[in-house]
Parts: sequence; structure tokens; C-alpha cells
Amino acid sequence: METRVLYIDDDVPLAHLVRRNLGRSNHDVIHVHDADQAVERLQSEPFDVVVLDHYLANVTGLEILRRFREAGIATPVVYVTGSSEARIAVEALKSGASDYVIKNASEDFLSLLADAVVNTVANARLRKAKEEADEETRRAKERAEALLAEMNHRVANSLALVTSLLRLQAGSAQHDETRQVLQETQNRIAAIAGMHRSLYSNDKISSVDMKPYLGALAADLAETVGAAETRLRISVDLDDIELAADKAVSVGMIVTELATNALKYAYAEGEEGEIRIVFRRVDEANARLAVEDDGAGLASSSETKPGNRKTGLGTRIVRSMADAIGNGISYPTTVKGTVAEVLVLLN
Repeated sequence: METRVLYIDDDVPLAHLVRRNLGRSNHDVIHVHDADQAVERLQSEPFDVVVLDHYLANVTGLEILRRFREAGIATPVVYVTGSSEARIAVEALKSGASDYVIKNASEDFLSLLADAVVNTVANARLRKAKEEADEETRRAKERAEALLAEMNHRVANSLALVTSLLRLQAGSAQHDETRQVLQETQNRIAAIAGMHRSLYSNDKISSVDMKPYLGALAADLAETVGAAETRLRISVDLDDIELAADKAVSVGMIVTELATNALKYAYAEGEEGEIRIVFRRVDEANARLAVEDDGAGLASSSETKPGNRKTGLGTRIVRSMADAIGNGISYPTTVKGTVAEVLVLLN
């Protein structure tokens, strides 16, 4: 591949020598004498590399490098100086030159210049290829994120439709047991739908902000069982915590099961009460997830109540998910009411 070289030097004999020497290596060398010509050519034609001499008639190469920057010219530069002072070479590199060559009367200069041109062009092409690859990777990532967000959106909408159908079915159910089963199924699906909604509603594609997620989940639970309009209240005490999507949905399912049980069994009929959903950091690696109430407690419930609070499908779901995301479910002894908690591993 032919390399286009712009050679900036007011030494015409040396320019002819450089052109002939580089031409043997398949370089097309264009010679200009001053900064104005150089800027004009670089802005109108493509070049692979610039060879810039330090000492020109009325300006130094360092000043020309400054003009290149101001004009937005990014063509790589090999800086040529006859000075033996390292300071000039260092200044050139700081000013944007890619390499430098010390000019002298020997043939070493031409050989070194040819090597510098080849290396500079090769490095520039590698950088450009990397930039293009990085840009393509960025665009591919954006496309993937957009597709994933759209998928989460569609899944959330589909699940919301299912929960609506279950709500209608529960409303028309003839038996209380059937109605309860449909409501519990609706709540479980809503917990999963909420996770997908969280994923598409922010700029994260694999993690969920638990504070808004659990807050919305608590509101959905209250609406589903009518707690918002009755004697029972659901409150939340939540830290700003992010979890991976799989852990988030497990936390959501655990909260759904425990809060649903508390709403049904914690308080006697007609009694006012509160169910508290807590998700707070314990340390950098763990967070405490708990559902608390001030009701009668597990031990004092009738046979229909303790069995429902610690056995059955819901409890199996809670135990399985609590084991997967932390240290399992526990029920600490309390003076009043019931506390069910899980120590969740955050990493």
C-alpha cells in the first residue's frame, strides 16, 4: 500500500534527496516549503504522515504543530531537527509529534527517517483500527442494550396482562380458597413483572435499584389485597441497594410471599395493624431483608394460621430462594408479632 507523505522543509536539495529515498520504499512524497502550504494541503488532501523540519525560514516546527492543533489536523507527525538538544525533541513530542529523527549529513538520517515513517504510519493505522473496533463494539453494545430493554418492556407488559386477567378471574371466583390462590399467583407474577419493568425503565441492563422496585411492589400488594383501603398498612424501610436481576426477582418473590402471609394471618379480623418491609445494609457484603408485623405471632395462631404461615407452596418458594441468595430464612424470637428475615449476599 502506497504511503502519502507530506514533507515540510525549506531545504530544497534535502527535500529532493528525501523524496528519492522514500520513493524507493513506495512512499509518495509531497514537498511544501512553509506552514501555510502545509495546512492548506492537509485540509484538502489525505496524507498518512507528515515529516516536519524544526528550523524553517520564519517559523519553527513547534509553531507549526500548534497551528495543526488549532486547525484540528490529526495526521501523525515525524519531527526532524538538526539540534542535538533533547529538549526540542521532547517539546515536539509534547506538542503532538509521534516520533522524531535527528538530521545529520550522513546516510543514517535517511535510513532512520524511512524507519520512523514506516513505524509511525503502522502505529497510526493500528490506532485507527482499534478506534474503529471500539466504536463498533460500543454500537453493538448499544444495540444489544436497546434490544434487551425492549424485551424487558414486552415481558413486563405481557406479565401485566396476565396479572390483570388473574385479577378478573379472582373477582369472579365463587370460593374464597380459589380467590386466594389466584391472588397469590397474581402477586408472584407481579413481582417478576416489576423486576422487568425496573430493568427497562432505567439505564441499567442487568441490575435493579431495589428501593423503587420494592416500594412499587409493596404498593401493588396493598392494592391487590385491598390493604390500602382497610385496617392494614404496608410500610417500607429501604436503603439504596442494587442487585443483579436474578437476585432482585428472588428478593421480590420472598417479600411477596411473606407480606401476603402477614396480610392474611398476622392480625385478627377487624384488628388494625402494620406490615413492614425492610431492606437495609448490614455491611459492604450483606443486607438484611425482613418482613415484620406486630400481630399475634406464629405460636399463638390457630391451626389454620400457623400451617399457612410456615408450610405450603409459598414457604417452599421462600426457603428455596432464601437459600439461593443468602443464609436462608429465619424467624427471630420477638416480644410481639412476627419477624421473618434473610441475610442477603450483595455480591
